[in-house]
Amino acid sequence: MAIALLFAVLATPATAAIGTALDTCIARVQPHDTPATMFGVRDRFDCRRRQSSYGSGDFWIRSRPFVAPGTMTAVRFASTWQDRVTLYVLHADGHITRHGFDSGHAGNNLMLGATFQFMLPPRAAPPVQILWRVERSLNLRGVISGARIADHHQAAGSELGMAALYAAFAGMCLALLIYNLALWAALRQAFQPAYCLMVLCLLGYAFSSSGLLGQITDIDNNDRMRINYLLLAASAVAALTFARAFFERRVFDGWLRPASSAVAGAVIVTTIGFALFAPHFARPIDAAVNLSYLLLLGLVPAILWRAWRLRSNHLWIFALAWGGPVFLAGVRILAAMNVIAWHWWIDQSTLLAMAMEAALSSLGVAYRIRLLSVERDEAREQEIAARLLAATDPLTGLLNRRAFLEQAIGREGEQRLILADIDHFKTVNETIGHDGGDEVLRVVARALQAAVPAEGLVARVGGEEFALIVPAGVPFDAEGVLDRLRAERMPFDMTVTASVGTCVGPLLREIDWKALYRCADRALFEAKAAGRDRVRDAAPLFRAA
Repeated sequence: MAIALLFAVLATPATAAIGTALDTCIARVQPHDTPATMFGVRDRFDCRRRQSSYGSGDFWIRSRPFVAPGTMTAVRFASTWQDRVTLYVLHADGHITRHGFDSGHAGNNLMLGATFQFMLPPRAAPPVQILWRVERSLNLRGVISGARIADHHQAAGSELGMAALYAAFAGMCLALLIYNLALWAALRQAFQPAYCLMVLCLLGYAFSSSGLLGQITDIDNNDRMRINYLLLAASAVAALTFARAFFERRVFDGWLRPASSAVAGAVIVTTIGFALFAPHFARPIDAAVNLSYLLLLGLVPAILWRAWRLRSNHLWIFALAWGGPVFLAGVRILAAMNVIAWHWWIDQSTLLAMAMEAALSSLGVAYRIRLLSVERDEAREQEIAARLLAATDPLTGLLNRRAFLEQAIGREGEQRLILADIDHFKTVNETIGHDGGDEVLRVVARALQAAVPAEGLVARVGGEEFALIVPAGVPFDAEGVLDRLRAERMPFDMTVTASVGTCVGPLLREIDWKALYRCADRALFEAKAAGRDRVRDAAPLFRAA
C-alpha cells in the first residue's frame, strides 16, 4: 500500500498541475466597474505585488492573453476563502461569456485536490483572456492561486491522478488502522490507540482537503475550509499525542510535558477561534494559528534533544519517520505566512507529509512492537528462571520441599512415597569435608533423578533426605534405587549408602500427605534400625470412605 501511494504521489504532479499556467494581475473592485471595461484598462491592475498584500475585500483578477489548448477548455484554480466567484471569458471575436458560483453552491465546480474547475463550452471563437470577480475574499494566501487552462483530456487526467493519490492514501490509512487495532487488542500499548487516532484525523483531513467532502455533500465551501482547519489541528495534536506515547515517559518528564500540552492547547484554541469567527478577525487569528504551528514544530528539536540526552531507544526511528513530514510542515507554514510563494506542490505538501508521517510512523510502531516482543521474551525468560530458582534446590537442582508438595498434593489415585536418607552423612562431611559432602549430595540427586520414572517426582526435602513420588500403578523397584546408588562413583571413592522407606496411599489433600509421610518415615526408621543400606515397605494406607 505504501508503494502504491509512492507511485501515486510521483505520478500526480504530471496530471494535477496540468495545462498552461496563467499569469494574473489584481485590482480592487470599484463602483461602476464592468467586465468589458476591466478587460480594456491597463493601469488599474498590479502584476508584481503578491495578491495577499492587498488584504481582504472584493477583487478583479485578470489573466494575460493566452492561446486556448483545444476545442473545449478547462479553467482551473485553487480553492480559497471567498463568498462568490464570477468568471468572465473574453473570446477572440470580442464576445464575453459569464460563469460563476457562490460558496454555498460550489460543489459542482470543486474537483479533487480542492481545485475549482470551469469547462468552457466550445465556440467558434476560442477564449483568449479570463477575468475573475471575487467577492469577500479573505485573501490570506491569495485571491486566485494556481490559475491554469487545459483541454478536457488533461482535466480528466488530472482528476484521475488525484483520485489515485487520495485512494492510495485512504487505503494506506485503513490498512494501518486495521493492522494497529488488531495489534492493540493483543498488546494494549498506549501508543497504539494514539497512532490510530492520528491516522483517523489524517484520513478526515484528507477527506475534507481533497474536496471530496464538498463534492458529496455540496457543503458551503467556506464551511468545508473551517472543517479542514479543525481536522488539520486535530491531526497535528494527535501526532504530538502519538509522539508522547511513543517515547519513554521520562523523555517528556519535566518542563517538556506541560510545554507540549500548552502548545497543543494553543493549536486547538486558535483553530477553533478561526473556525468560529472567520471572516471576522481572520488575519490576526490566522497569524495566531501559524504561530501555534511554529511552536509545535519548535517542540521537535526539544524532543529529539531530550531523547538523545536520555539515550532513548526510539530516537533514531522517530527521527527517520518524522524528518520528512516535519520539513514539509515547515515549508507549508512558511507558505501560510506568505514567506514563500504559493505553489501546487506546497499546497499538496500537507497530504504528502501526512502520507510520509503515517507510513514511516508505522515503521516506528513496528520497531516498538519488536522491542516489546524482545522485552516480553526477556521478562518471560527471567520469570521462568525466577520460578525455577524458587522451585528448585540450588545445590542439587531437584525440586525443593515447597515445589514438591505443590506438585504432589492433589494427585489422583494411589501414590507411592519413597523416602531416601544418606547413611552416616555427618561422618561423610567430617571425612571429606563439606565440599565433598555437597558433591555426594549431587551424586545421590543424579542417581535418584535417573531412577524415577517420567510420571514421578523427586525432591530434596531435608539436609540429606530425599523424597520420590510415583503412582502406585507404575512399576517401581526401590531396591533398584539402592543398586544405582551403590554403582555411583563417590568423591575420593568413598563408600556411601542410603536407607529407604516406602508407603502407598492417597495424596489428594495436605492431611493425606502428612499421613503418607509419617508412614514412609516409620519404614525409613525401620530400615535404619535393621542395619541401613536397605529398603523397608510399610503397609499401604487406605482412603477413608
